[in-house]
Amino acid sequence: MVHIIYYYGFFVTLSLVNKNEARDMEKHKDISVIVPLWNEDESLRPLHEWIQRVMKENGFDYEIIFVNDGSTDASWRVIEELHEENPDTVHGICFRRNYGKSPALFCGFEAAKGKVVITMDADLQDSPDEIPELYRMIVEDGYDLVSGFKMNRRKGDPLSKTIPTKLFNATARAVSGIHNLHDFNCGLKAYRQEVVKNIEVYGEMHRYIPYLAKNAGFANIGEKPVHHQARQFGKSKFMGWNRFVNGYLDLLSLWFLNSFGLKPMHIFGFIGSLMFFLGFIAVLIVGGTKLYCLSMNIPHARITDMPYFYIALTTMILGTQLFVAGFLGELISRNSSERNKYQIRTAI
Repeated sequence: MVHIIYYYGFFVTLSLVNKNEARDMEKHKDISVIVPLWNEDESLRPLHEWIQRVMKENGFDYEIIFVNDGSTDASWRVIEELHEENPDTVHGICFRRNYGKSPALFCGFEAAKGKVVITMDADLQDSPDEIPELYRMIVEDGYDLVSGFKMNRRKGDPLSKTIPTKLFNATARAVSGIHNLHDFNCGLKAYRQEVVKNIEVYGEMHRYIPYLAKNAGFANIGEKPVHHQARQFGKSKFMGWNRFVNGYLDLLSLWFLNSFGLKPMHIFGFIGSLMFFLGFIAVLIVGGTKLYCLSMNIPHARITDMPYFYIALTTMILGTQLFVAGFLGELISRNSSERNKYQIRTAI
């Protein structure tokens, strides 16, 4: 009886060890490829075959995570078929509706298990042949993030696409301080796993992932020229000047939150104090001028008839409101659950 219990315990322990080892092997992949998509059913199977070929040729342990952003075509059915054919390497996330590329990337980043995370678009314009070199730059060269630069894409693009893109990238370089990147919006990027686990991509901030990474303390950012291919299926989802305007506003929001998100009084308090001071000086000048004219018996309009008085008064009121806004911002920031959350690289 004792021997039976002993052997039973041994086999149970061995089974648990094997399960834990399998789980650990599942957790540690060489590469996670995240593919956000919207209505790309025709290109998914060719893309998977291309990625699969590259991974097998280079001996990578990999996974592909397709994130279906509320597609209305057969994209999800194709992903399900690919998962059934390749259950260990193909995974999918399906949104109930179209949320956008940033939410798709956020969910993909959360699910990724690879030491290196690659993002690429599903339209076959990004070449999976670039993956081995991107992987090498992360693992061997020590980059935190490597962004692709599609140098040959502008040869056939119309001016309505190239001009907004150039303005957008120039503005992004100036504001972010990342001067070695020429194509912030390139979908083909490689990340160290700890980068994607420590940044939050929301709204339309996928354009500024390098800036988000830099703000999180991952400043070793590189660039790699990549080959850009013509779209084979469907039509482009480029929004032209609309994307430039939205991207510009998002960039300003990101810069403002990064600069003053934890110290709103520094901006609102300063501007409010300055406006109140200028308005107060203007009121003193208007009042002093009136008193001087009265003392010298010089005809002068009533203060309430002077537009300068109302301009000065309005400036003082606006200054006071801005100061109060800064004060309220400080109270909100002080009670934020994120106020003492810091990125720690290591501790000994």
